[in-house]
Amino acid sequence: MTVEHASVQVARKPWGVADIRPWSRIDISGDTVGELWFERVDKDAPGSALLLKLLFTSQPLSIQVHPDDEFARAIDLPNGKTEAWYILSAAPGARVALGLKRRLTSQALRAAIRDGSIAGLMQWRPVAKGDFVFVPGGTIHAIGAGIVLAEIQQRSDTTFRLFDFGRHRELHEDDAVAASDAGPLRPQSAPRRLADARRVLVASPQFVLERIDLQPNSHWALETDRETWILVIEGRGRIGRTNATMGDAIFVEADSAGIEVGPNGMGGLVAYPGPDPLVSLLLDCTGRMNRSPAASGASGKIIEAQI
Repeated sequence: MTVEHASVQVARKPWGVADIRPWSRIDISGDTVGELWFERVDKDAPGSALLLKLLFTSQPLSIQVHPDDEFARAIDLPNGKTEAWYILSAAPGARVALGLKRRLTSQALRAAIRDGSIAGLMQWRPVAKGDFVFVPGGTIHAIGAGIVLAEIQQRSDTTFRLFDFGRHRELHEDDAVAASDAGPLRPQSAPRRLADARRVLVASPQFVLERIDLQPNSHWALETDRETWILVIEGRGRIGRTNATMGDAIFVEADSAGIEVGPNGMGGLVAYPGPDPLVSLLLDCTGRMNRSPAASGASGKIIEAQI
């Protein structure tokens, strides 16, 4: 049983940014940071099924695809890489790409990778703070410039690049063609509210992602029977024995913890293995009825390609 403040691993990327405030107080000394990875404090602890990250983009990332579970097992990997993004901030005009405008044959996809025309075949969509995106394994996708997002994913580093916006890194034509669902993104389920304080954004076999909004000075009990990641994205509070504010992540495994919310409330993302939401994950211990949350991120929309 575990309740711990997650450690942070910094990943420097040429497409990253030189200022990651207010999401982290780490001194990056002017380097461009692209990702912050949240990890278990105990390096000898068993590996988690999920990986939580923050991404910061000053340039578009490569057009890429990750394998789904079926394809991953076919090439002797333990699992694929399905992921979801929650947009924490977005510059005017910021956008992401999800799937293709039309379905391509394997031969046509291969040709589009070779001549670079794949970039013009992507289904680009604008994003704003509070939007969320579900990216099943096999979906061709890209993240544009000017975005800060939280990502939850299956623990895998398998990525096949189809286009790299002039950075001249290796492309993975054969694997990308084999792994891709080379068409428009399939329709996705709409978010649903479990309670005033809980909204399910994604419920998939790989993971469940929730947005929580806890009222000022409220008290809660969190109880889970599996690994659970909590990322604070608004306000502050105390989770178990740990003070947590914007950008802090807490890892809980098969344990319970009290949550004491600060005077300005607390908003966060909660992720755990799927397929179904944990109905009894949060219990309001304040002795009063919940009111509808008023946090600014609670009205975001799901982003999906138009078919």
